[in-house]
Amino acid sequence: MSGQTFSGASRYVLDAELAQIVNVSMALEMPLLLKGEPGTGKTMLAYAITESLGMPLLTLNVKSSMKLIEALYQYDTLTRLNDSRFGDSKRDISDIEAYIKMGKIGQAFVADRRTVLLIDEIDKADTDFQDDMLDVLDQMEFDIIEIDKTIRARHRPVIIITSNAKKDLSDPFLGRCNFHHIAFPDPKMMRKIIDVHFPGMSGSLADNAIEAFYRLRQLDGIEKRPATRELINWIRALQTDPDFNPKRLLKEDLPFLGVLFKKSQDFEQATRVSQRRGRF
Repeated sequence: MSGQTFSGASRYVLDAELAQIVNVSMALEMPLLLKGEPGTGKTMLAYAITESLGMPLLTLNVKSSMKLIEALYQYDTLTRLNDSRFGDSKRDISDIEAYIKMGKIGQAFVADRRTVLLIDEIDKADTDFQDDMLDVLDQMEFDIIEIDKTIRARHRPVIIITSNAKKDLSDPFLGRCNFHHIAFPDPKMMRKIIDVHFPGMSGSLADNAIEAFYRLRQLDGIEKRPATRELINWIRALQTDPDFNPKRLLKEDLPFLGVLFKKSQDFEQATRVSQRRGRF
């Protein structure tokens, strides 16, 4: 452990509790599991740690059909077969290791310097993938069976694992991680976030956009509620009209609802409600 501590980044608003669990996880060399609804900044935390500590970032985007070996390494048998057929490759086809390509976890292990390893949306994977992956991360090594070689981590990465809580994780998995739930920002925290992204922006536009945003999030029947990313993009859209009056956000038909709502039924519901002047 290098003694580095994380205290935030230029465009990431960090609360004290989250900073503490990040630094504890680095000190204990344990993965940090982050849960929370989409848009709460789970993935962006890994980017913030990368910026703050000057470490490279490797991202493993988990898919439902993914096998652990894909995250460790791939043996490119097809290329080797083609090289053996056509004989125009500079590689020695008898050297199997030349056809081994590291996956994201493998890349983190063989890197010359410590990295941040983001394992994004682990809840998409099945239980065997989750538990086997943590076995590898506990031991900091894995075997490449094709060449009978063990790959050991040169530097233990900072491991951030995210989950959207769509599926329960196994008890063994949870037991091997530190855990933090990132709640959706309240209006006060959201204002800090907006100030970071829009320094010097009109206070009335920020306040009124945030107020309208939280009213829209509370609408009944919304399947995918707008998140922080959508609010930031909505404010950008509002700023494209230099004559836009922020007071309109408090009482009139709201513009650019398609920036906030990405599902047809949600968009239609928000549009109907926002058109009822004085009742929204």
